[in-house]
Amino acid sequence: MKLLLPILMLTLTLFGCASGPGANPRDPLEPFNRGVYKFNDGVDRAVLKPVATAYHDVVPTMVRTGVTNFFGNLEDAWSFVNNTLQLKGQAAGDSFFRFGVNTFLGLGGVLDVASEMRIEKHTKDFGHTLGYWGVKPGPYLMLPLLGPSTVRDALGRTIDAQGDMVSGVSDIPTRNSLTVVRAVDTRSELLPATAMLDEVALDKYSFTRDAYLQRRRSAIFDGNPPDEEAMESVFEPVPVAQVPAETLNTAGIPGDEKVKP
Repeated sequence: MKLLLPILMLTLTLFGCASGPGANPRDPLEPFNRGVYKFNDGVDRAVLKPVATAYHDVVPTMVRTGVTNFFGNLEDAWSFVNNTLQLKGQAAGDSFFRFGVNTFLGLGGVLDVASEMRIEKHTKDFGHTLGYWGVKPGPYLMLPLLGPSTVRDALGRTIDAQGDMVSGVSDIPTRNSLTVVRAVDTRSELLPATAMLDEVALDKYSFTRDAYLQRRRSAIFDGNPPDEEAMESVFEPVPVAQVPAETLNTAGIPGDEKVKP
């Protein structure tokens, strides 16, 4: 995260050089982004995917589900903050009760008791909050190791890091271990989606970009985006084709939150 702001400054500098008459209005930094995507894909194929595959094959399903639930519970705590900032009382209440129920009755979040009680999950991050209050996404941006984003969502990540309970763990070995486990678990959850991406996408970069922008726009409007939006600048992403939900987070490495069934 300490490198994120310099990356954003470099991106804004490069924007003036990359934009032009033939530039994609959603992705004026495409040459730069494709280079980062290639780097991320190389890291994923060499390290993350093999580790995630081994994790999926060796660790029992029940244990993996518990790990996913644990980190999802921490996610609910930050979602409560963002739903509150968006003045969404019902969603904030659900996130608050999910965190409380799963923490105290679900063994620290290992068991998803809240879902059994049919308390709905409303995952929100600070990028969603900025978008909800009208902040435009800005250019599409592929972040090293973190995956697809936009300038707005990348700035939101700096705030998300402050609300991340894992990042707040004072013991460095414990914090690093939790970070690695979360990354591997997230990548493991995405194995079916990336396998589908390899089969159906002729240009994986473009498919990932369009799916990400579609998904983020949909999430900001809680799944009901307006049919048309005024295009106030060339940075506003235009509607893209609908894609299967299973393929919406397929950067090859963890970046955005996982798609929930």
